[in-house]
Amino acid sequence: MRLTVGRPTFEVKEINNFAKWLLDVGEGNVGGSNDGEAIIEIPHELLIDSTSDPISSLIDFVYPSILENYNDRNYFSTRAILAPKNEVHEINDRLLALFPGEEKEYLSSDSLCPTKDGNADQQKIYSPDVLNGLKVSGLPNHRLVLKVGVPVMLLRNIDQRNGLCNGTRLKVTKLYSRVIEAEIISGGNIGSQTFIPRMNLVPSDKKISFAFQRRQFPITVCFAMTINKSQGQSISKVGLYLRQLVFTHGQLYVALSRVTRRDGIKLLILDNEGRPANKTMNVVYKEIFNGL
Repeated sequence: MRLTVGRPTFEVKEINNFAKWLLDVGEGNVGGSNDGEAIIEIPHELLIDSTSDPISSLIDFVYPSILENYNDRNYFSTRAILAPKNEVHEINDRLLALFPGEEKEYLSSDSLCPTKDGNADQQKIYSPDVLNGLKVSGLPNHRLVLKVGVPVMLLRNIDQRNGLCNGTRLKVTKLYSRVIEAEIISGGNIGSQTFIPRMNLVPSDKKISFAFQRRQFPITVCFAMTINKSQGQSISKVGLYLRQLVFTHGQLYVALSRVTRRDGIKLLILDNEGRPANKTMNVVYKEIFNGL
């Protein structure tokens, strides 16, 4: 209703059709009623179907003329590439390489958390080199490479009152040895300058059978990010990267509903051979709607 106010008739019809399709995705009604996991077909106009270099086509859709616009604060705040899992390093690395300027590398200091017995046996098994190689969800990598102008995302709550929360997006403005200066580009404090320090970070992943800490800047490059991190944000250009299928209730709907217009989203769905496809998973458990 908000989007249709003041719009010409042909746009209102298009918006209403898109809204209905989104609701059908969210309620599990695309391709017929389904409950649980279902394979659905995506309309052709929403697909990236290039076979030569589909990832480049996705990048070009979301970040057109990036070298001419990267100094514009609003350029990154209104667009993003989303994926179900943290499988976006290839896209982030490719876009980082496009950026002008010199790279600055930050390496973490990793160590086992102290225990009462001094964890001597674990010290032998989990050397610093082993800890450096661990890539854990919610934790920055051992090697963090940045350039001035690159968008990044906070991985920890630092100062909630001033908008520095887990998931806040920022744009790097200066790179120092012990601190990173950045400008907030999402949330209620857009335009505010801040400084990001190194922090001791302990992973919360239950799959890690031992406790270790990583001292690193709590940020990650975020040209592309997970669908869960995008919740609550309105973005004008979204590229949905589906190398892997969605796996939780409503995850596809959340990704698709970040945009306000049908022409603001494209999906790149890859099959097992890495070729573009037109069908993907939708997960809707209808018992969740009971009593609503």
